[in-house]
Amino acid sequence: MAGSSLNKVMIIGNLGKDPEVKHFEGDVSVARLAVATDESYKKKDGELIERTEWHNVVMWRGLSKVAERYLKKGDKVYIEGRIRTRSWEAENKEMRYITEIEALNMVMLTPKNASGAAPPMPSPDSASQSSGENPAKKEAATSSPAGGGNDEAEDDLPF
Repeated sequence: MAGSSLNKVMIIGNLGKDPEVKHFEGDVSVARLAVATDESYKKKDGELIERTEWHNVVMWRGLSKVAERYLKKGDKVYIEGRIRTRSWEAENKEMRYITEIEALNMVMLTPKNASGAAPPMPSPDSASQSSGENPAKKEAATSSPAGGGNDEAEDDLPF
């Protein structure tokens, strides 16, 4: 099976601190994240075991810019990428190694209003209270089915 291998990582976790971003020439940037994943289970004797695993995540270029602008400590993220191990020689001539997740995709899972990244969006209920209209009726009136004249658009919907 020469050539058939897979290096893919998917994690969902919380940021332990704000992203650390470095900028280089040519509009290149790198963001480093510390992402915590938790697991818990009960042993046979009923004792609850909780474990936190910390992951070093590296994001380049556009993904780095998104992380710098929108991510904050405590935010929940989905990271998809690959495992990379780097090595370097320390000042004391000792070889050092680090294993990281090189992110290829990231989805922000914390609602915008929870992290303070953007003002909260008005809910349909608050919009209907301010305008005096039922948003379900307004939606039904503006999106009539292709044949038109369907009385179902007038029904009160529960949402």
